[in-house]
Amino acid sequence: MNIVVAIKHIPSIADDLPVKGNNVDFDSVDFVLNEFDEQSIEQAVLVKEAVGGTVTVVGVDLIGELDNVLHLALAKGADKAVKITADEPGADSHMQAKWLADAIKGMSADIVFTGVQASNDLDGQIGPMIAAYLDIPYIGGVSSVEVADHTATVNKEFAGGFGAKYAVSLPMVVGVQAASKPPRYAPISKVRQIAQTVTIEKIAPSGDANAGAGLSFKKMAPPVMTGHAEMIGGSYKEVETKIVELLKSKGLV
Repeated sequence: MNIVVAIKHIPSIADDLPVKGNNVDFDSVDFVLNEFDEQSIEQAVLVKEAVGGTVTVVGVDLIGELDNVLHLALAKGADKAVKITADEPGADSHMQAKWLADAIKGMSADIVFTGVQASNDLDGQIGPMIAAYLDIPYIGGVSSVEVADHTATVNKEFAGGFGAKYAVSLPMVVGVQAASKPPRYAPISKVRQIAQTVTIEKIAPSGDANAGAGLSFKKMAPPVMTGHAEMIGGSYKEVETKIVELLKSKGLV
């Protein structure tokens, strides 16, 4: 079983996001593995452990800092790491999906895992577009995957607590929302050991350099503060009276 996981590194939400020009100042923030991609790595490794095969992790290196994320993926059970050396911080989802699909075409993948979305943009486009470029099926919002006889049995979650089970002939692309088990812990010592001993394969981005969505940033800035919260103190009776007075002043009662 040849399994490929497409991953993305994103600015850490634990940091402030300073603006430089019309984009984030990438030199001032730490980059981390997208949380949904961590789930997809776990699901890929679980499939490998169940049926055998290899897991290859591939990502677009937008700012020259993808190695740490790839080393983490290897420490979590992936067998091989590949990075597309784009060095293009402004590359949108369309462009990244095209680069990833072109790279995956040469990997003879039986199944491709992606995170259902990335925490920094929440657009959920990478997986469906990779599937479109590869001309194979896609199912997103997935919570478990089992593979047997070149068929994947996939559990998909819907809004309102509903779910469905699909049987899909491989190859296919899966957008993982949550793996069937929590992502395994990778000790820092193991990540460092891998960083010193493993070679990451590098490939150049291919295809149309203008394959983006045609969008461009006009301006980026922190949200403008337009008001503030007022904390009401005192006893519960005093608070109750003040809330009623406030509602009356707004014409709500």
